[in-house]
Amino acid sequence: MNGARVEFRGLRRRFGATVALDNLNLTVEPGELIALLGPSGCGKTTALRCLAGFEHPDEGQVLVDGKDITHVPANRRDAGMVFQSYSLFPNLNIRDNISFGMRVRKVAAARRHERAQELLELIGLPQIGGRYPHQLSGGQQQRVALARAIALEPRVLLLDEPLSALDAKVRVSLREEIRRLQLSLGITTIFVTHDQEEALSMADRVAVLRDGHLEQVAAPATLYDRPATPFVAEFVGTMNHIRGRAADGRVTVLGQTLPVDGDAPATGDVDVLVRPETVLVTPDADGGAMVMVSSFRGSIARLTVQLADGTEVLADVPGHDSARLAPGTPVRVALVERPVLVAPAADGAGSQARPAAVAVAEPDVV
Repeated sequence: MNGARVEFRGLRRRFGATVALDNLNLTVEPGELIALLGPSGCGKTTALRCLAGFEHPDEGQVLVDGKDITHVPANRRDAGMVFQSYSLFPNLNIRDNISFGMRVRKVAAARRHERAQELLELIGLPQIGGRYPHQLSGGQQQRVALARAIALEPRVLLLDEPLSALDAKVRVSLREEIRRLQLSLGITTIFVTHDQEEALSMADRVAVLRDGHLEQVAAPATLYDRPATPFVAEFVGTMNHIRGRAADGRVTVLGQTLPVDGDAPATGDVDVLVRPETVLVTPDADGGAMVMVSSFRGSIARLTVQLADGTEVLADVPGHDSARLAPGTPVRVALVERPVLVAPAADGAGSQARPAAVAVAEPDVV
């Protein structure tokens, strides 16, 4: 397959008083897998549906390889779509489910059967063609839904929360399978998810949306290490808030003075946003902090450390250090010497009132 170039230009969509998309501009390159990531109601599913033809924007354009398809009917767009709910036909066997689109297009029966078997081989389920959806597990049904979506060799593949109904182990296995297939086929793919781990592990680039706005689009490593806004920093991964004081483009925090990454207040109190892996913890009887909780996770241990002012921060340390950093151990806390992101100071005393952000695990409704 040859992947298409997809463009969203100035897309706006309202549902009554709710603004689902507000001037969305985004380009997906041929053969790229891009994840649309954000909390419930941020507009990511609306963007996907505008591309699929199930929604029409109030303003703006959707282009595929430079051709405006904004008002082209859904059945005339060269796109395959996989939904969260599988949407297989319960009265058709698996082979007929996969070949349904080919039957609608009046492809010869022999070719339909051959193509369906090719796709069953591709998804690693060559022996199930005669079974029915209710005889398959959730993961198997989603693989079949994927095979059906690519049966007509679309140039764009749209995945709308396709893994959210599966258990954790199956999700990990299937997201690796989807990525393998996408790379082997070279198909342009847009993947909607609220799960940051899925987005970071699968995508070439991740687009983070908030209230219909595109906050940042970048490669996963860049998004994680160099978030453009405090919202992205908190939504993607775990983030500590530690009180500091900004002045002249630098910030003093935990006795260190560090450069600020991006815009900084001229002076005054700020919350310094730092990830657990950039928090350094060493045993020290005079360090002014104490380990409260230690959670062993194999290669790392996640510590909850209480600072002298009562603020609690999370720190990731090597797993082999967990014994010497057991709960009750007095420690010294420092930060890795690197630019840090800051946000306006929250009300109250530091991060004890500001727990680290976690992606909301619920299906999108807008």
